[in-house]
Amino acid sequence: MQEANFEGLLKAIFYIIVFIYVFKFLARLLLPVVVKKVVQKAEQSFHQQYGGFQQQTQYAQDEIIVDTAKSSKPRETKKVGEYVDYEEIE
Repeated sequence: MQEANFEGLLKAIFYIIVFIYVFKFLARLLLPVVVKKVVQKAEQSFHQQYGGFQQQTQYAQDEIIVDTAKSSKPRETKKVGEYVDYEEIE
């Protein structure tokens, strides 16, 4: 059976600290590259989805018929309630 000693504790703390600093160093080097790749992939996906949507709407716009007689009339505003004019009674 092994006994815990002060030297083993210091060695474990040293290894933990070294591991943390090595991990932080590698993260600073590799994280920007990984984030850049993820952003590029998301951008490609967005362009594929948006590009397909743009092509679909372009074909759909060729088939739209605009009725100019109805569009020249102003839109009716939404009526919220009835206006009541109050007068003071003396």
